[in-house]
Amino acid sequence: MRRSRVAALLAGLTAALTLSACGVPPSDVIQAGEPASGLFSPGPKPSVPTVMPVYFLHKGDLTPYLRKIGDAGDFGAVVRLLFDGPTTSEAVAATTELPPLTGTPKVAIGDDRTFSIQLPKDVPPLSRLAMRQLVCTVAHVTLPSAALPGDANRDGTTAAPTVDTQRSLAHTSVHVVGDGWTMTQSDDSCPDSLQP
Repeated sequence: MRRSRVAALLAGLTAALTLSACGVPPSDVIQAGEPASGLFSPGPKPSVPTVMPVYFLHKGDLTPYLRKIGDAGDFGAVVRLLFDGPTTSEAVAATTELPPLTGTPKVAIGDDRTFSIQLPKDVPPLSRLAMRQLVCTVAHVTLPSAALPGDANRDGTTAAPTVDTQRSLAHTSVHVVGDGWTMTQSDDSCPDSLQP
């Protein structure tokens, strides 16, 4: 019995010595490029929620109402938000001249800051006040410097815009196309202040 213990002890010692001899020999640091920084998974950019003004009427005057939008890069959603009208709490004081939409508007941005908005077929021509609501809302949305208007997708999606609280020096023009009618207006008559 003593022999089996000695044999087992020798076998264990042999295994330990064998395993310790399999190590990597010591060396200096070997330069092999940049360290790993994680995995990259290409995919759609996440939406960037933001707060922006939409313009409704308060006693006949254009008045900004701040709204949070989940994907400010979707210009069609921004326009749709305006056409949806005041919320229940806003409707106590706010009204709108914009008709309700049954479909989603298509929005494109030109190199000269002209927003082209194609409305669904059943929308009648907009009133003067309705057009000002639309123009003044769109005028406070600016493209980030990293995304030039020429890079915007024609369905209205691009990198997320930011709200320009000082209003850019470049003027915005809005060209609206309905079923058999068009209207164009600049932001010259928009209020300068975002304070309601």
